[in-house]
Amino acid sequence: MALYFAYGLTLDPARMSELCPKAKRINIGRLPRHRLVVLPGGQTSIARDPRHEVIGIVFDVPFGEMTLLDRQAGRAQKLNQPIILPGGAKRALLHVAAGVGSAPSASDRQLLAKAARSAGLPEGYVYEIEHGEPAPRRPGTPLFKAPVSSLNRG
Repeated sequence: MALYFAYGLTLDPARMSELCPKAKRINIGRLPRHRLVVLPGGQTSIARDPRHEVIGIVFDVPFGEMTLLDRQAGRAQKLNQPIILPGGAKRALLHVAAGVGSAPSASDRQLLAKAARSAGLPEGYVYEIEHGEPAPRRPGTPLFKAPVSSLNRG
């Protein structure tokens, strides 16, 4: 079994179970310092961007089914990257297609948002996919959550 980081249309549980019926969903994962891009033709990929992160689903995929993902990805390069999971970082495989990203069409955005929503990704990330900008914050909401200490002081 190999860990695989799904993003883009492979987020859709129905699509992933069709491609890899024996794959098991592990959890939602994050790839920091990258952003989701749409290539001409509607294929998704990732690009380095220190201000963003890509959120996806980490699956445990049998080695025999990895070839199905490779075939579906076409000529995309397979990489082994650290993905941040709730219990800590783990290395996972992912496909990265070469090319220059373009502005996704409204239909591309809707397909990606539908896949992200059906995978249970955070609503703020789904909003960013749909609108191409971060979700609006309520006034007074901090940009980042400060770490909480488990030590009792008092």
